[in-house]
Amino acid sequence: MAPDRLTRTFTKLAADAGLPPIRLHDLRHGAASLAQAAGVDLRTVQEMLGHSSIVLTADTYTSVLPDVAHRAAEKVASRSPAQGAAGGARHDERRGPGAGRPNACHEVIPGP
Repeated sequence: MAPDRLTRTFTKLAADAGLPPIRLHDLRHGAASLAQAAGVDLRTVQEMLGHSSIVLTADTYTSVLPDVAHRAAEKVASRSPAQGAAGGARHDERRGPGAGRPNACHEVIPGP
């Protein structure tokens, strides 16, 4: 099927179904975003989309869903050797200048 015919057919079917206007490319982007939100690894998303480089996939989709990045940070923090009873890092273990001050790489989580 020719790409323009597919696009016209899809547009007509979407309109007949009462859906808002959407491009096929938007569906592709949405599927990739939902896959990432569901925890599908970036390499698999790259393969789904047929991207030649994971860098393209990462550049396009890593900023799409901030909650995905937040969940990833939570997973990393839960495996930290310096976690408290509640499962999160409780303090900054750096020594020397800057000790005790949070930075972009180490969030201080207040205790209960």
